[in-house]
Amino acid sequence: MGETAPRIIVVDDDADLRTLIADFLSSNGMDVASAGNGAEMDALMAERRFDLVVLDLMMPGEDGLSILRRLRKPGGPGVIMLSAMGEDTDRIIGLEVGADDYLPKPCNPRELLARVRAVLRRRAEQSGGPTGPVRRFGDWTLDIVERSVGRLGHPAAPLTDAEFRTLNAFLDRPQRVLTRDQLIEHGKGLDSDVFDRAIDVTISRLRKKLGPDDPIRTIRNEGYMFALRVLDE
Repeated sequence: MGETAPRIIVVDDDADLRTLIADFLSSNGMDVASAGNGAEMDALMAERRFDLVVLDLMMPGEDGLSILRRLRKPGGPGVIMLSAMGEDTDRIIGLEVGADDYLPKPCNPRELLARVRAVLRRRAEQSGGPTGPVRRFGDWTLDIVERSVGRLGHPAAPLTDAEFRTLNAFLDRPQRVLTRDQLIEHGKGLDSDVFDRAIDVTISRLRKKLGPDDPIRTIRNEGYMFALRVLDE
């Protein structure tokens, strides 16, 4: 599974269908988890962030519409609703409550895959996704042209010259310990004196822009290490 695989969670009380959908999406390059109800979904979402939820409408206990209302918040995942009822009313209510798309059950897995990709693409575009060459690592994207870093589902943050050069120094040497002197040497910019004095401050600011679970690790008495693999596009 690649570091940048979209994270999907399938929530459906039908175990066979849940497994079928999860296996199909996984075989098409997605990082997929599954849950049999809203409580299981909550437990999984407390441990990691998901980009999109494939959500059954009719489930025992908390139904899909109630779960959908809880998921609709800034920065929340995309939602595709599934329903065996197939009534226009259900589709309209689901979309009005905030679902990104809706499919009747049983659905063609290929059509569901296409809908999932379309929702992810649309949300990336709405969040101001990159338009030029990029470097991807985990959930993050460094836009080389705009000099900004973005995380899936979140707006991009502009980088200063020092932050941009330091991040590129990390990305050029992922999963290796780099001393402060090496980072300064690799990331020398327009004003190396200022850069020299500010390396720790620069990394601290980078971490804030990367957000929770940032991939920069402090290696005691040695320096720093960038923990993720990098894909250049």
